[in-house]
Amino acid sequence: MSTLTILQRGEPVLSAIAKPITNVHTADIKQLIEDLKATVAQANGVGIAAPQVGKSVRLFIMCSAPSERYPDAPLLAPAVIINPEILSASTQQVLGWEGCLSVKGKRALVSRHQSISVRYLDEQGQAHQLTFTDFLARIFQHELDHLDGITFIERLDHEADAIDEQTWRATMASNNDK
Repeated sequence: MSTLTILQRGEPVLSAIAKPITNVHTADIKQLIEDLKATVAQANGVGIAAPQVGKSVRLFIMCSAPSERYPDAPLLAPAVIINPEILSASTQQVLGWEGCLSVKGKRALVSRHQSISVRYLDEQGQAHQLTFTDFLARIFQHELDHLDGITFIERLDHEADAIDEQTWRATMASNNDK
């Protein structure tokens, strides 16, 4: 298991549509899963998609725990999500702050569906159909976007709506003082 270099916005693989995985049991896929887990842990992220490390396949890791970046995050052990799809989504959308390991130093309010029903394979090739809400739904949608060549910046009306991390921290600190 090793950590991989996280590519930054502008790399062509981050704007490409990733290919489905036809066999989850190959040595390459198993190694990629382990490396993604190590990489997201080292980066203190709540998710990472294969394209972010230069692999254009439909695979991401979701993991969540409270941190400096996401103090209210729920606990979720690393979950391997292969060939994901959203089956249905709530009409209600909510704004929430997002950052990205591939868009260093930027934050923005992004509108996402509050609840989604999804289908995917796990690392053993077992099919799952679940409903995610709130922050976990946000992670799933954010990582799925990576598989479709989209970063959260492309979800904004204007790129200038993204703020730098320092301004975001100051905004959060002043909101907590109220």
